[in-house]
Amino acid sequence: MRVVDIILKKRNNLPLTKEEIHFIIDGYVNEKIPDYQISALLMAICFNGLNREERINLTLEMLHSGEEVDLSKIEGICVDKHSTGGVGDKTSLVVAPIVASCGLKIAKMSGRGLGHTGGTLDKLESIPGFSINVSSEDFFKQVKDIGIAIVGQTANITPADKKLYALRDVTGTVESVGLISASIMSKKLASGAHSILLDVKVGDGAFMKTIDDAKVLASSMVDIGNSCGRKTVAMLTDMDQPLGEAVGNSIEVIEAIETLKGRGNKDFTKLCYEISAEMLMMTGCAKTKEEATSLIKEKIESGEALDKLKMMIIYQHGNPDVINDYSLFGKAKTDILVKATKTGYIEKIKTLDVGVSAMLLGAGRAKKEDKIDPTVGVSVKVKVGNFVNSGDTLAIIHSNGKNEKEAYKMLQDSFVISDNFVKEQDIILGIVK
Repeated sequence: MRVVDIILKKRNNLPLTKEEIHFIIDGYVNEKIPDYQISALLMAICFNGLNREERINLTLEMLHSGEEVDLSKIEGICVDKHSTGGVGDKTSLVVAPIVASCGLKIAKMSGRGLGHTGGTLDKLESIPGFSINVSSEDFFKQVKDIGIAIVGQTANITPADKKLYALRDVTGTVESVGLISASIMSKKLASGAHSILLDVKVGDGAFMKTIDDAKVLASSMVDIGNSCGRKTVAMLTDMDQPLGEAVGNSIEVIEAIETLKGRGNKDFTKLCYEISAEMLMMTGCAKTKEEATSLIKEKIESGEALDKLKMMIIYQHGNPDVINDYSLFGKAKTDILVKATKTGYIEKIKTLDVGVSAMLLGAGRAKKEDKIDPTVGVSVKVKVGNFVNSGDTLAIIHSNGKNEKEAYKMLQDSFVISDNFVKEQDIILGIVK
C-alpha cells in the first residue's frame, strides 16, 4: 500500500477503506509518513469530504491510537458534555455540579483555550491552588467519592488527533465536517463516558456560523457517537451574543458560582438548565423535561449543586473559600466603562470581537505559549433586543493595562444600536438526536 495512491484516490473523490485509513493513521503516528503527504490528503478530504463509513473508521482509528479511559469500575452512569466553543462559555462549571448532584457521574477531561479566552482548565486554574493535574488513581477515587472531576487530558489520549489537528491548523484544513467530527468524537469516546451531550454553538462567536452548517456537524457527531455504542445528543445553541455576562477567566468562575447560587444571568441560567435537563433525560434520571427541571431547581435551591463544585475544589487542592469570598480571585487594577453613543435597541453584538478584545487584555492566548492573566476580561451588560439610552453602560473592561486602547475601540464598535425595535434572541436553536 502506498500513501500517494491513497491521496490520489481521495483527490478523485473515491471513498477510503478501513484498511487504508488504518494505514494512514498508524503510519503518521509512528512517523513513517511525512507531514507533506498527510497535508495533501487532508486538503483532498477538505475538498471532497468523508462519507459516513469513512468518518466512523477515522474516528475509531484516532481513538485506538492511544489510551482509552475505562470508567467501568465507577458505579453509576458516567456522562460527559462537550462544547464546540464560544465567548463567555463557562457552562461546564455549572452543568457538571448540577448533574452530579442529581446522581450522575462526571469524569471529565477538558482542554485549554487557544484564542479569545481561556478554556475550562484555564478558568478553573484561576481558583487559588486548584490543580488540573490529577493522577489516574486520584481521578477515579474522586469520581467515586463525590461524583465529579474536571481534569487535564492525558498525553496518551488520541495522539493521532493531536498530530493531525496541529497540522490542520497550519495548512488551512480545519474546516471539514468529517475531520472536525472525528477529532471531537475520538476524544469524547476515549474519555470513556456512557452518554455524551454535545453543545454545538452557532453564530458570530462560534466556529459554525450558520444553523444549517451546525446541524450538519451535529448530525455527524451524534451519528458517530451512537454508532460506537454511546448515547449521544447534540443541542444547537446561540452564539450571536456572549453567553451570560462575563468573558474572561476568574470573572467567569464567579458568574458560574453565582448561577449555582440561583443568581445567574437569565440566558446563561436557561442554557445550563436546558443542557442539564437533557442529560438527565437521556440517561433515564428523569422521564420528562418538567421532572428534570424540577429536580434541577431543587438541587440549586438546596445548595447541593453548589456543594458539588465546592467539593471538587477541595479534592483538587483549590481554596474552597472562593465560593463566598470573591476577593480571593484577585482583581484587575482598572475598570473602564464602555458606554452607548446613541439611544435605541441593541441590534447586534459582534461576539467574536468581544472575545478578541478580552484576549487583547490578556484573558486568552494568541499563541500557545502566551500566559493568561486570570483577572482581566470583559463584563457585557446588555443583550440583543435591550433598549439603551445614550450614556448607558454597554460593557466594563477589567484591565491591567495591556492593549487597553485597542481593546476599548474594538469593544465599543462591537455594539450595533438601531432605532427600530429588535426582538430578543432564543438561546436554544434545536436538538439533534
